[in-house]
Amino acid sequence: MYNMDLLNYLFNFVIITSKLFDIDESHALKHSMDVYYFSNKIYESELVNNTFLNNHKNIIDTSAILHDMCDKKYMDEKIGLDRISNYMKYKISDNELDISLKIISTMSYSTIKKNGYPKLDEYQLAYNIVREADLLASYDFDRCIMYQMFKNKDNYENSLKNAKIIFENRVFKYNDDKLFSTDYSKNLSNKLHKCALKRINNLSKIHKI
Repeated sequence: MYNMDLLNYLFNFVIITSKLFDIDESHALKHSMDVYYFSNKIYESELVNNTFLNNHKNIIDTSAILHDMCDKKYMDEKIGLDRISNYMKYKISDNELDISLKIISTMSYSTIKKNGYPKLDEYQLAYNIVREADLLASYDFDRCIMYQMFKNKDNYENSLKNAKIIFENRVFKYNDDKLFSTDYSKNLSNKLHKCALKRINNLSKIHKI
């Protein structure tokens, strides 16, 4: 069940919001597309044994695409959630919107580390799908460098060093911290881990850091 009208509507909001709040490319349209892609790959792998997910597709798509459009790194989170709510209230059902907002507001790495996982009952798998898709997208080392350069207004050299530290202290510990629950995410994360490590090692050799 792929609702192209909804997808167009969602990605348009990402473009509008990114411009309005100066959300840089590390968290804007490309990242939304990446998380949407991964969420659909996980969704498809889980659908075979969890057919009820058919009824949660709007929630998964909405949460995956809009998850950073209220990010407190760029805006007041409440204002962001209110904007999402107002934009989506006539596009999906009240329940779908309510669950989407709960997923978006509780799925970040820092929020989970602080508060743990929320209890979303029948929507727990939808939550995990979106959360894990975002984690898979974060194995992009260049994206981490870009965020350091854009948000911290730092140069490439320092951003590269900081990104390397973030990967060593956080990203490369995702599996040890048991942050993946689906088989698709577990398998792909191992491959992405190796690719990211190879990229970091190559860049470290080039720049002698």
